[in-house]
Amino acid sequence: MLNNWVVIPTCLPLVLRRCHTCASKRFRASGKFRVNANHKLLDAWLLVLCTTCGDTAKLTVLERMNVRSVQPGLLDRLHANDPALAVELLQDPVVQRRNRIVLDWENAWRLDIGGSDHLDREVIDVSVRFAARIPVRPVRLIAKGCGLSRAEVERLITEGKLVSAVRLSDKLSGDFTFTLKC
Repeated sequence: MLNNWVVIPTCLPLVLRRCHTCASKRFRASGKFRVNANHKLLDAWLLVLCTTCGDTAKLTVLERMNVRSVQPGLLDRLHANDPALAVELLQDPVVQRRNRIVLDWENAWRLDIGGSDHLDREVIDVSVRFAARIPVRPVRLIAKGCGLSRAEVERLITEGKLVSAVRLSDKLSGDFTFTLKC
């Protein structure tokens, strides 16, 4: 029987970027946007706050875009400070690259294993699904889901009792499956 585990975000991740005021490196997304129009050109930013000094920084979402080329639905969501849009944009690789930011997902996600009745069987097949692109090492997920230490999970991998089609030591943010033979 296949068990389904889900990695679920619990809050917005921290944004790693240098603060110009206090040299801190952590910002939290406020979920608010600033939209500025200059004639027919539009700029939009996602506002983030420094966790140390509270200074506001802007992450560029739109830059010098013609108003007609912006989808009306997107513009409405920007004006409404849509929190779901903030989540989407923070995870967008284009926005991350443009603003030279990295997301810190530490303590911003949880693992839902759907009960613990699978631990008493000899062979466990598990499908892990990510509700958002959260980079996590599969070894950490398996340790957390099975109640084992990471060293114990590493030992199971080397003994061939824990197998998967993906490399379990690298960070993943996409769905994968594994089989554990107790």
